[in-house]
Amino acid sequence: MLKCGLLGEKLGHSYSPEIHSMLGDYSYSLFEKSADELGEFLKNGIYDGLNVTIPYKKAVIPYCDELSVLAREIGSVNTIVRRADGSLFGDNTDAMGFEALIIHSGIAVSGKKALVLGTGGASVTVCAVLKKLGAREVITVSRSGENNYGNISRHFDADIIVNATPVGMYPDNGASPLELAPFKNCSGVLDLIYNPTRTALLIEAEALGIPCAGGLYMLVAQAKKSSELFTGKEIPDSEIERIEKILRRKMQNIVLIGMPGCGKSTLAEALGKRLGCEVFDSDSELVRRAGMSIPEIFAAKGEEYFRASESDVLNKLGKKSGCIISTGGGCVLRAENYPSLHQNGTVFWLMRELDKLPTDGRPLSQSGDLRLMYENRKSYYESFADFVIDNNGSIENSVSQILEALG
Repeated sequence: MLKCGLLGEKLGHSYSPEIHSMLGDYSYSLFEKSADELGEFLKNGIYDGLNVTIPYKKAVIPYCDELSVLAREIGSVNTIVRRADGSLFGDNTDAMGFEALIIHSGIAVSGKKALVLGTGGASVTVCAVLKKLGAREVITVSRSGENNYGNISRHFDADIIVNATPVGMYPDNGASPLELAPFKNCSGVLDLIYNPTRTALLIEAEALGIPCAGGLYMLVAQAKKSSELFTGKEIPDSEIERIEKILRRKMQNIVLIGMPGCGKSTLAEALGKRLGCEVFDSDSELVRRAGMSIPEIFAAKGEEYFRASESDVLNKLGKKSGCIISTGGGCVLRAENYPSLHQNGTVFWLMRELDKLPTDGRPLSQSGDLRLMYENRKSYYESFADFVIDNNGSIENSVSQILEALG
């Protein structure tokens, strides 16, 4: 069996082994090496094929006996194949992956002005692909170069924006390299980051109605090409979409919102058992942190403190992947909670008849008119929700509705 893997300095969690397990019959390991270990590993390590990630995409070039035309032109290698004679062949499948992402997204590049954020190895690859696809002008933006974030207003006429920096990548979710609102001509936003699924940049693009896409499809597409180089066997392009859908479903959170007492916690537990996913309840997490019950928090510190603490809990829970999150009934009242829940989640609004809602242990439900509370919150629930679920019937029926919505 071929021995392949991912070479990098600090790898942490990677989806590459899982992707390659669906692409070919070979082992795929993570090779975490320091700069001092790089040369010895490339010369004498036991491997047949490698993917290369930061910071070694340029550093591996001197060890390659031959480069593809593309890798030589770009000056970056992310795939290495050890040939039968022991020589190393370097190629760049990132370029192929990014081109596949553009085509899949439907964002037109030809004749457009593109703004590429970042000047590292990923940026060089992105620029090469954009030029190949006929971009009229390609501008790179850095923190201190000729075109920087201080004078970016000179490029507010850009049509396409590509984030090739790590800004906004897990665990620093919520950060964005720039604001999109001033770019009035922008017709497409691409972000190479795939964790979170929707970066702050992509969430803003969605809000502005700008077509956009994250980096998961690119990750799978470049892995497919790498696999072909490792094995010498062609793989149908349809495998990219199949594997990307599997990963997207596995990575996404199921987020439940709705009025207090509408059944979020019960349904979350049922979904967790059905799908084998970890379940988190934001109210329970808040109570655990505070060391007191929700009525006690309201009584001792007030609603504003409760809402701020709730937002902090949701910010941390929203960074997770592949779990079920049950939220408090009023979480939709703070706009900052939307990106926290939306970045990795599909949000379901649970609807239950008001006369079926219990009020025990719920300070706001006990102190006011439930119908008035519902009317005040309805538009917020609508703005947060991707799907609406009728939760007046059985738990099994609600679970089925959610699974059907998820496809």
